Amino acid sequence: GVCPSVPRLFGTDASMKAKLSYFDAREEGKSPVVRSQGNRSTCWALTAASALEAGLLPEKHMVFSAEHMLSNTGFTGEEDEGGDYRMIMAYLSGWRGPVLEAQMPYSEAAVTAPAQTLQPAVHVQEIRMLEDAETEEVKKLIFSFGPVQTSLHMDRNTCDSSRAWYNPDTFAYYYPEEAVPTHDVLILGWDDAYPASSFLTVPPGSGAWICQNTWGEDFGDRGIFYVSYYDSVIARNALVCSKVEDTGNYDRMYSSDVCGWQGRQGYNADTCWFAAVFEAGSAAGGQDDPSGENGAAGGWDAAGQEKLQAAGFYNTGDHSEYEIWVVPDYASIVSFDDRILCAQGTLEGKGYFTVPLDEQPLLRAGSSFAVIVRLRTEGADKPVAVETARAGYTGSVVLEGKWNYLSPDGEMWEHTEEKYGTNVCLHAYTSK
Repeated sequence: GVCPSVPRLFGTDASMKAKLSYFDAREEGKSPVVRSQGNRSTCWALTAASALEAGLLPEKHMVFSAEHMLSNTGFTGEEDEGGDYRMIMAYLSGWRGPVLEAQMPYSEAAVTAPAQTLQPAVHVQEIRMLEDAETEEVKKLIFSFGPVQTSLHMDRNTCDSSRAWYNPDTFAYYYPEEAVPTHDVLILGWDDAYPASSFLTVPPGSGAWICQNTWGEDFGDRGIFYVSYYDSVIARNALVCSKVEDTGNYDRMYSSDVCGWQGRQGYNADTCWFAAVFEAGSAAGGQDDPSGENGAAGGWDAAGQEKLQAAGFYNTGDHSEYEIWVVPDYASIVSFDDRILCAQGTLEGKGYFTVPLDEQPLLRAGSSFAVIVRLRTEGADKPVAVETARAGYTGSVVLEGKWNYLSPDGEMWEHTEEKYGTNVCLHAYTSK
């Protein structure tokens, strides 16, 4: 079942609410725990955990572990290098998390031992990402799905009393100079009438985002502060989990990637086909049900069948049309000619999406099956999301033994690992 949250669709109501002059998710009962990162470079993971928590409130109160995300993204690199939205999406869409805070509490020092035995408390099935966003787009996202994660140029130095960026009396922050994002916060809402005079450096007009920081309750108004609409970085980019479901939604997930969307491929056209081949019943081909009740560890019937219920993939553009095809019994590349159309539709907005299948083929344990997607992304020349192995960043990516394919027309197929050194990003969801 879907965990309760705010309205799930960008409908007329969401568009109208986005035009409100004031909105504060806390008044809707969406007040996540205020966290403190200490001296660690972990704002991105703490904010991601808070955003996910806020989206489920007030009906479901779960506090998620940022420490587990830091230890199990599947990415390589040092903690002081920070993180990014692609890491968050790969961790959550790959069912590596989230786990509960009580299972792996946040530490003042980095935890070096991975916690791969811990299982997710919920399944994140959809994540929306805005890039170069307009103010109203961010407002609509907040109202539709809950508080959103965003970035700004901010650190302890820019908030120092000797600078003119942060007013500790009004909890107001405004950085007018062009700069790169250095810190992640949670946007809880907005106030169009927030006075420009509240900022030490007066912006061109009134209005502010209501934000929650990761510096503990000693900062701002018990962790809450206001960022001017005219700040040079705030709300340009945003991330929110738009569909979160209980762990009983599917019994198994098959995945062709570890680190998710790292690049794009195609044939200099807005349309491209991509495919992945998996072995049914193989734990190596996907991830079993975290509860252990329905997966291989819980006594999966090796002689039985699975029902293929959904496919998951990234939309790298603002608008895409898709067709999802399935080959229930895959023997070789020639089997692609026997594909069955199982779903078709459109996707709005960038991010990761899970698409339920209208036709749900049965899969025999021990046999191979293929999921094929035809994707047409408006304005794109390389619409397909792929992962690559990059030293110091995606070093955990495995290319050997993967069977991923790319095609310009659904007829001529290229093995991406051999030809390009990439894995396509494609998931398959099944139930017994």
